[in-house]
Amino acid sequence: MDYPKPDDDSDDADDCPCSDAPAVSPTLYGDARAELRRRDFAKFLASVGGLTAVASLTAPLASTTQVFERSYEGPVYSDGVHLVDSEGERIRENRLSEGEKMTVFPEPRPGIEDAPTLLVRYPESEYGGDIEMGYTVSGYAAFSKVCTHAGCMVANEDGNLLVCPCHFGKFDPLQGAAVTDGPPGRPLPQLPITVTSDGFLVATGDFEGPIGPGGG
Repeated sequence: MDYPKPDDDSDDADDCPCSDAPAVSPTLYGDARAELRRRDFAKFLASVGGLTAVASLTAPLASTTQVFERSYEGPVYSDGVHLVDSEGERIRENRLSEGEKMTVFPEPRPGIEDAPTLLVRYPESEYGGDIEMGYTVSGYAAFSKVCTHAGCMVANEDGNLLVCPCHFGKFDPLQGAAVTDGPPGRPLPQLPITVTSDGFLVATGDFEGPIGPGGG
């Protein structure tokens, strides 16, 4: 199956509405399936970058900060939809070790091209706060990667925290992606997931709340 690839337009980082924010370190995990398209007034970005440690706030700004815009308004996930990686490979239960994170997507189907999702894995005993434990499985939890403040990609990390490089909103996945710092007004929506009898991660429904800005 062919997946859309990002173009090599070096101007992309300039299109971020917050390009004059303090710079952050470049990302480590690539989402190769991301597609950049020019719209009449917005650019669709489905996570060119992935998760990275915030070692310095003075490194060049990565192009992962552009606003996510999607015209499809139906459900992103539904019961039984597999989680896949950037190559379209289904995610097995043993894919991540505890403490690891990655960007995944719903297995492509009509109406859905990309929907970047953050998948994390921790010991179940470490989860608390507003995490919906019924939405987790085998230590895995999944959240939308689209920041609830301005729609940028939550593409960085600082320890256990998920960090949006646009305005440095921080989310704690161990507390249900609750906002711990910065301007976001609500957590990243959690995705209910489970493991199939043959050992693959699948959704059991859609995100618990609206993706991106608004919907508070």
